[in-house]
Amino acid sequence: MGVHRFSHGDVRNHFYFRIALALLVIVPASISGSNKGDRSVQLTGYKAVRVHYGPLNKMIMPVYINGQPAKLLVDTAATHVMLDADAAASFGIKPSQRGLRYIQFSEINGQELPMSFAQNLTAGNISFGSVLVTLHHSNYSGSGNAHVDGVLGLDVLTRYKAVINCRTKLVFFKVNPGRQMNLASMAAAEKFARIPLRREQNGALTVPCLIHGRSTRLLVDTGAFITTFDDAFLKPLGIALEQTRLSAHFARGAARKISAGKINDFMIGGFKMRPAKFGATALRNFALPQGDKRITGILGLDTLYNYHAIIDLDGMNLFLK
Repeated sequence: MGVHRFSHGDVRNHFYFRIALALLVIVPASISGSNKGDRSVQLTGYKAVRVHYGPLNKMIMPVYINGQPAKLLVDTAATHVMLDADAAASFGIKPSQRGLRYIQFSEINGQELPMSFAQNLTAGNISFGSVLVTLHHSNYSGSGNAHVDGVLGLDVLTRYKAVINCRTKLVFFKVNPGRQMNLASMAAAEKFARIPLRREQNGALTVPCLIHGRSTRLLVDTGAFITTFDDAFLKPLGIALEQTRLSAHFARGAARKISAGKINDFMIGGFKMRPAKFGATALRNFALPQGDKRITGILGLDTLYNYHAIIDLDGMNLFLK
């Protein structure tokens, strides 16, 4: 799986995180099955787009780019829309008409990547109009044979005040700014806990958490297969880590083993999590200083799904139950 992460400095710095299929001991059963008991909920002023989950818990949204069908990974840890360069060419995304090859460049992991415009991006019956995209050569499909053409990032998600229901597999986009909705009240009536989201200076979307009495922050990441912590954060807390056959492949070819550790005392905001095993690896370049707090882990789609997560980018809340 290709997951685009924030690192120090420019919000467009990412790393790629691919998880081997060899061992799934720390992940629940696949979340790609149907949810027979789920009800489709309509939100005032919003239009919904259905997503599906591919292998490795990819949240995939079918879209049209310049009138041609495509698939994008819904990724709350990506700052903007990114497309594979070959896929973009097949969609007719061409050099600038002003004589320059591309309108501008974006620096990612020390590389200057070209940016251009998709003339029209649509999903369901929603047209997002012209969208700025970053182009690069990548293997978004990664493991599991679930092909995607790129990622749908926070630029579009925040512009349309998206509400992402990880359990019912619906993403709502606000199309009528004049219509107000109190999602917090609706969620409270359904016995959800509300956790405030925060947008960090580097663009990361985070929530507070408490593990064995120590406070930190987690990156909310719908593009991540599993919830993973920096092992340097967990070890001093006395959390025993066991080796697994999982591995993480970062940018520039660096590979690191994934361990697993059981966390018994874990809260996200004021919501108490059930004791469970979580991933751990060296996230040294990823753990970002934010005042007296640090981002020391990735809150992935396995946990978001299991706790019926609703990510509200209008009210800036995460709801769990």
